[in-house]
Amino acid sequence: MIDHSVYKEHSISGRYITQEMLEESCFSKLSVPLMEIGNAVSGKTLYGFSLGKGSKKILMWSQMHGNESTTTKAVWDMVNFLQSDEDVAEHILKKCTLMIVPMLNPDGAKAYTRVNQNGIDLNRDAKMLTQPESVALRQLFEEFQPDFCFNLHDQRTLFSAGATDKPATASFLSPASNEAREVTPTRETAMKIIVAMDTFLQKLIPGQVGRYDDGFNDNCVGDAFQMTDTPTILFEAGHFPKDYERERTRHFIFYALIEALKTIAMDLVENFSPKDYFKIPENDKLFFDVLVKNPSVLNPELGEEMVGIRYKEVLEGEKIIFEPEIIEMGTLEGFYGHETIECIDLKDFGLVPEHHKIVNLLLQIKN
Repeated sequence: MIDHSVYKEHSISGRYITQEMLEESCFSKLSVPLMEIGNAVSGKTLYGFSLGKGSKKILMWSQMHGNESTTTKAVWDMVNFLQSDEDVAEHILKKCTLMIVPMLNPDGAKAYTRVNQNGIDLNRDAKMLTQPESVALRQLFEEFQPDFCFNLHDQRTLFSAGATDKPATASFLSPASNEAREVTPTRETAMKIIVAMDTFLQKLIPGQVGRYDDGFNDNCVGDAFQMTDTPTILFEAGHFPKDYERERTRHFIFYALIEALKTIAMDLVENFSPKDYFKIPENDKLFFDVLVKNPSVLNPELGEEMVGIRYKEVLEGEKIIFEPEIIEMGTLEGFYGHETIECIDLKDFGLVPEHHKIVNLLLQIKN
């Protein structure tokens, strides 16, 4: 198996990744020239670059949502691998041409927001094309005319891989191309590539791969590109236990990207069945970041209820702080916590700063 640690781009890590960081540390390592594909609302240049000379054309873009940076890290790890002298890398670049947009929303990345500087979700602008970033991506799509598209995102920590106690560390979707959500030949091709990735990832994170909801929305980019008969795959980087910086998840997305490229380059797509795509459990929303049981030990006002807490990601300087927020109180039967505090006595909270904040939240609750 490819050793990810050899190709990991150490100049970028954590959750806060900006275009300035890429300009400072990553762009200079490219063996190919950068292209200017447009401008963000602020005027920042939107960049792309092409690797390979093969006939199979793959367009991928990351950080369409500025606060979803895990796939950006994995893309640079992938680029480092593809620029190596490994046989698999050379074969991929011989058979494929990749067009990569490493950061579509640099303004959102700088502010650590989902939306762009105008407050618009670029993944809800595929039809209207009201934003310059949306126009740039669509123009690149029309000019490059890809055979495949990879739409790279992060998903929240609340997702489980089906109705299980396993987090959806990676999720994938072959988007619908019509309201009926028909399995068209184009969708089927994307499904087969997803099955290839799932088959590989099950060796690394068994039971932790999910299938994203396929509700149709022609203003979403993936759905819009699928409508053009271009097989399109949504990647969603999710939570791995105790990995809020998403460095472990980055590892798994790297392998997913390489497996998808290998499957295309080596003409292995037809080795996989779309029936197995539907065996991948559909994402459910069963996780809290912290589940507090027996909270009445700390605050008698809470009685027998459990408390579900999720972290809000807050940008402070150039670091993301995870601030706990109470989301729900009740029996919370069937829900899980990435961390569970039994609260038999106060010692269960330990001495970590995150627990101090949780204690303060619980003490403030009054009936």
